[in-house]
Amino acid sequence: MSGVMKRMKLVVEAKANAAMERRENPVEMLDLSYEKQLELLQKVRRGVAEVATSRKRLEIQLKNLQADYDKRGEQAKRALEVGREDLAREALVRRAPVQQQIEDMTLQYNALQGEEEKLVRASQSLQQKVDAFRTKKETIKATYAAAQATTQIGEAFSGLSEEMGDVNMAIERAENKTAQLQARGAALDELTASGVLNDPTGYGKDDITRELEALSAGSGVENEMSRLRNEIAAGDSKKQIGPGAGA
Repeated sequence: MSGVMKRMKLVVEAKANAAMERRENPVEMLDLSYEKQLELLQKVRRGVAEVATSRKRLEIQLKNLQADYDKRGEQAKRALEVGREDLAREALVRRAPVQQQIEDMTLQYNALQGEEEKLVRASQSLQQKVDAFRTKKETIKATYAAAQATTQIGEAFSGLSEEMGDVNMAIERAENKTAQLQARGAALDELTASGVLNDPTGYGKDDITRELEALSAGSGVENEMSRLRNEIAAGDSKKQIGPGAGA
């Protein structure tokens, strides 16, 4: 029972794969894959833009901190010039944390800059791959279209060959039938010409032929009548010239 179920499962999977194979359009799959690659490229580019924005924000903050640091140093210098060491010391005290912030932010800035450069290289590499895939995709699509057209033409020729086979058979039957009818007509013409198939009703003859035949028939009757009259006249003459008549 387990073996039967396994075989049934394999049959169902095979039929499902065959159905999917018939319905699958490789051109559409290529276009879909290209669209997904473009979406991934857009995500990478957005990541690059976000990192670059963060780096620029840190750069602005570093400039502000550096300006504050320079200002505190200038304040300390001026305070010493006027003999106010207390103010100079206070300015330097306030400058110390700014220095620490600059150092920490500089580390973050360098890290973001390295991340940005890495993402830029990844974006460029991905762009090259997407461009190469697009070229390959278009080549495959053109080749597939040409192969599909060739297949359709071949199928059309195949169907035409089968159809022409049926047409040739029909033509052959028609030619045979025509030859039979021609032979039959020729045979009937020969039989009619030989008198075997005389038409007693005169059907098929035109009016001139019928009139000529009637005249011929009338001439024959008149000739026969003349012959019979001559025979009768000859008989009467013999009777009159008999023995008694001679005495």
